[in-house]
Amino acid sequence: MTTSKRVQDRSKKKRVHDLEIVTERWKIFSKIHHLMEVIKSEPEHVISIRYLEQERRQINLPKPHKLSDFLRKSPKLFDLYKDRKGTLWVGMTPEAEDLLEEEEREIEAHSDKLAEYVTRILMMSIDKRIRVDKIAHFRRDFGLPFDFRNNWVHNYPNLFRLVKAEADDGGVDHEFLELANWKNEWAITELEKRGKKFSGDELNLHSPGKLSLAFPMKFPPNFKKLFRFGGTLEHFQKREYLSPYADARGLAAGSQEFDKRAVAVMHELLSFTLEKRLVTDHLTHFRRELVMPQKLMRLLLKHFGIFYVSERGKRFHVFLNEAYNGPELIEKCPLVLWKEKVMNLIGYRGKKKKAASFDEFSDIEDENLFKSDSDDERLQINLEQESTLDGLDDDVLANEAEMDIEEVSSAYKDA
Repeated sequence: MTTSKRVQDRSKKKRVHDLEIVTERWKIFSKIHHLMEVIKSEPEHVISIRYLEQERRQINLPKPHKLSDFLRKSPKLFDLYKDRKGTLWVGMTPEAEDLLEEEEREIEAHSDKLAEYVTRILMMSIDKRIRVDKIAHFRRDFGLPFDFRNNWVHNYPNLFRLVKAEADDGGVDHEFLELANWKNEWAITELEKRGKKFSGDELNLHSPGKLSLAFPMKFPPNFKKLFRFGGTLEHFQKREYLSPYADARGLAAGSQEFDKRAVAVMHELLSFTLEKRLVTDHLTHFRRELVMPQKLMRLLLKHFGIFYVSERGKRFHVFLNEAYNGPELIEKCPLVLWKEKVMNLIGYRGKKKKAASFDEFSDIEDENLFKSDSDDERLQINLEQESTLDGLDDDVLANEAEMDIEEVSSAYKDA
């Protein structure tokens, strides 16, 4: 077993290149989408490059690369022009404007389902309320509207309400989203729904408790050696655990039931997202509210048949394995299909229609989007050099030792 303490240093045999490609695509799209939202927020949907420079850190664009060069790489989305004083401005093409209008329609159509998911997260939380700024981390992952803090949160008073609480440190008061009404029919996990069809009476009378459902698992071919250690996975899958919607205050941290419930919570959260994927450091902000282990990353790595942690850059992404066939989502909601439309209009030089491998995608896509037309120099770019780990504790990463097949297998065994 290697002595490495970093997720990035895991054996290449444990990497799923198809899902690493998905992460690369997300990184590119997120930069473009953020800039589109900023331009859209301007009164006339135009902004000077000088003011747009303020977003450089947000999109992780390192100097000396020019923001104007980055925008010119997507001429089907952005229009650049100079005024009489020589000031460079950027706006969006009619096609990009139409796409943003389409996004608004899709978000509106998705609103009721999203309200259900937000309510169910509140139902899973220990105090039945969560700070709004924490929910904001998931805005794009869940499809929340741009102005959800000011407007959307008030649209469902029968489900949740906005409340303020004094900060413990005497600073600015915090805003919380608080559960208004418990709904029995929503206290049923996505796994339960797959295994059984509930009648109307069963939904209304349902009370969350112990579950013994098996989690779908998917291993790449090079993980087949795991099954030589027979019985360990079966023992884990058959072990009872507490529903994510049941009160978990009495669970002992570190116990097998505690950890399996945490797996269930993660499975449920990922099931709610548009792409069955989340940034892991965002999840660390919910440890207390959702009663999850301090070393959440290690739990995700251990259960690599259920989850996959992408190691690209400093911000790790966790995927729900069962939701993907290669690099493609098996079920795509309208907002995911909309995102693919935008992706098809990003970049124009040297872009391959299909990347044969994760390495090709990483080298070609990002380099061409940032390389300057005016400079001949070849620049090496680290797209994540300004990224931070936000809430990901140093001690978590310090203890993420790679686990070989025998170690992972033994981690499933009964104590």
